[in-house]
Amino acid sequence: MKNLRKQLEEIEEKTLAPYAVFSGKSRGRVYDEPPPSYRTHFMRDRDRIIHSTAFRRLEYKTQVFVNHEGDYYRTRLTHALEVQQIARTISKALRLNESLTEAISLAHDIGHTPFGHAGESKLNELMKDHGGFEHNVQGLRVVDVLEHRYSKFRGLNLCYETREGIIKHETDYDSPDPAKNEFDPDSSASLEGQIANFADEIAYNAHDLDDGLKSNYIKLNQLRKVPFWSDIYEKTDSKLEEQERIYMAIRNFIKFEVRDVIVTSLNNIKANKIKSLKDVYDNPPLVKFSENLEKLNRELKDFLMENLYQHYKVIKMQEKSKRIIDALFSIYVKETNQLPPQFQKTIPEFGKERVTCDYIAGMTDRFAQYEYERLFFPFKKM
Repeated sequence: MKNLRKQLEEIEEKTLAPYAVFSGKSRGRVYDEPPPSYRTHFMRDRDRIIHSTAFRRLEYKTQVFVNHEGDYYRTRLTHALEVQQIARTISKALRLNESLTEAISLAHDIGHTPFGHAGESKLNELMKDHGGFEHNVQGLRVVDVLEHRYSKFRGLNLCYETREGIIKHETDYDSPDPAKNEFDPDSSASLEGQIANFADEIAYNAHDLDDGLKSNYIKLNQLRKVPFWSDIYEKTDSKLEEQERIYMAIRNFIKFEVRDVIVTSLNNIKANKIKSLKDVYDNPPLVKFSENLEKLNRELKDFLMENLYQHYKVIKMQEKSKRIIDALFSIYVKETNQLPPQFQKTIPEFGKERVTCDYIAGMTDRFAQYEYERLFFPFKKM
């Protein structure tokens, strides 16, 4: 009797588009392992990511609002789950490998620092003479090196295609350099990886609208001046209570964006005569918004930048977080014996700056704040 993995691979061969990534044709893992019996290779990758320490820590890492500001607001973990859900819908519609899409989507922020992009920019500044810092590159480092769950190899030993999707993740806030790794910088990501890019953008635009309105950092009357939102909101049932109408409008916003990506991407695949995975790699990215929606999204993102991300309360927290990270980095580099033993022992291999960076990048918001207090307040419990 065939094992379940073989059966699942045969189903993929029969049902997925010819330009999808097939589990049975993966380029493999860095370290050889017996193949799974009841899952495909990409299912195993997805599950390893979910069970990782770094993934769990996303629960207490900032999206826009630091965790202690309220338990309603999105964190990196809830964001990753929303990206996964949106990405899987698009992947299904394009007849692509849903398990690979899920794995990439769940891991796309796994290298993020505490305190969101403020934390990332500060670490990049501190590491400018030691290789810099970029969270996609760090994400690959997390799954390749920093996770310690197996006795026979470092990291999670994920498949090439999952790792490629992590390093080639690209949005307005992501600019990794695949040339620093074994991935061809001149080839596009798989369609599964490209989908994760757009699911990420749809998710953060939608939930930043929701969180921004809930926090009163942005006002509905302000937002209704943005043509894209205004059009969706006006078409939403006006008999609903205001909060219900907002929730429905955000759902309609997500539906509109998802449909646009699916239709536009299918048209691009057809227009470029994409027949194989090689065609996907050889062509410019094919998963896209329509030109009209790209323009509308840009107007919306400009609004969010001006009214939410640059809100004075958000800026105050960002500046506070940079000071925390700056102080932690300085004291650990100066006195490396204050690092946990498992980090100290990697200093000969990676250098004290990179090891310190790894330690800080892995912290949650609240752990970084507690650690700051423990280091600088003499009567704080250790």
